[in-house]
Amino acid sequence: MARLRATSPSRLPSARATSAGGIVLRPGAAGPEIVLGKRRRERDGVTWSLPKGTPAGAESHEETALREVTEETGLEVRILAPVGPIEYWFVLRGTRIHKTVHYFLMEAIGGDLAGHDHEFDEVRWVPLTEAEGLMSFETEREVVARALPIAGLA
Repeated sequence: MARLRATSPSRLPSARATSAGGIVLRPGAAGPEIVLGKRRRERDGVTWSLPKGTPAGAESHEETALREVTEETGLEVRILAPVGPIEYWFVLRGTRIHKTVHYFLMEAIGGDLAGHDHEFDEVRWVPLTEAEGLMSFETEREVVARALPIAGLA
């Protein structure tokens, strides 16, 4: 009988990354709405996700979230409350990345979705009743679920 030898799995170098973003909610005619953005990516196809991004210099999580949400959505926003982080892993150029994204509950206080930057192909208000089915990433669906009681919507 042949014996199988255990082989050690190849180990990729690893790194950590941090981002911050927002869960922007508003009342809508048919109930609460959330801002989501659509991207086309080679590896994922089309994705719908929350706005987020990487700190510039020594920005705090709050400063990063405010800047990135404004840039990516075209909206001026303010933070209502922290929601907490999500964590996930991905591989980029042969390095395994452990990413933490700090999210904040936000409201729009001005701006226009038409002013969003190039990061998203499309940005729109989506009824919460449709958002879960549209959102591409489970971790983001989970953080939105955590935000709803904070927003008084659970």
